[in-house]
Amino acid sequence: MLSAINWSVDSEIIEGWKTPNLYGLLFVGGLVIGYFIVKQIFKKENISNEILDKLVMYMVLATIIGARLGHVLFYGPYFGPDGYFSNPLDIFKVWEGGLASHGAAIALLISLYLFSRNVIKKSYLWVLDRLSAAIAIGCTCIRLGNLVNHEMVGDITTVPWGFRFLYHDYSLYNGTWESIPVRHPAQLYEAICYFIAFLILLLMYWKMNSWKKPGFMFGSFLIFIFGSRFFIEYIKEGQTARDFELLINTGQMLSIPFIIAGIILIYRSQKNQETTF
Repeated sequence: MLSAINWSVDSEIIEGWKTPNLYGLLFVGGLVIGYFIVKQIFKKENISNEILDKLVMYMVLATIIGARLGHVLFYGPYFGPDGYFSNPLDIFKVWEGGLASHGAAIALLISLYLFSRNVIKKSYLWVLDRLSAAIAIGCTCIRLGNLVNHEMVGDITTVPWGFRFLYHDYSLYNGTWESIPVRHPAQLYEAICYFIAFLILLLMYWKMNSWKKPGFMFGSFLIFIFGSRFFIEYIKEGQTARDFELLINTGQMLSIPFIIAGIILIYRSQKNQETTF
């Protein structure tokens, strides 16, 4: 039995340089994998590469801007020496960490609506269903990036597969491995859940023809991703001071609307059309 995994992986690739780093490579890696997945789907649907290139621009900008602004607005800090509103230029320092998946989700929904209306000229749900698997693998890579960044750590635990996060806890616990608490690797839990969601969504598209029911795949995506996020939050360290006082934390509150939306989409898709398996 393992007593704990001493996690000392450093996101820094070149000593003394904040960028490029492993977090950034994982972020970009998720986008690249997603690109090739969507490319195959668009090829099957006879959609041109020119439209795909425009989609990439919409998604990359929405993901980065939305994730950053989501962190700034939802989690802060807002004022004081480290506050974003007191130091607005810090908002642009993405390389220092601080990206919120809920912010990225909101920005993506807006940008993909504009893409569906102005570029591809297909229904909004048509676009969302076909991008679900690609977004899921992107979420997986981002959570692995959080792991190498020692951020969004889990609560203290006694499970034998727990992690000691050196760069998160080193300065707080006397600077020795033995004194550093063992925590749930919550980022890894989420990454595994998202990867499973990715595999299921691929199966739903290529083998189950779930795309024939508009909204079914995207509704499933919302439930898979934000449902797992909601439950894993119970074993994660709060990201804001208020999270330690609330019955459910900020991440959970932001997940609930997406889960409800997913349930509604699946219900409507089942009501409107049969799926061919």
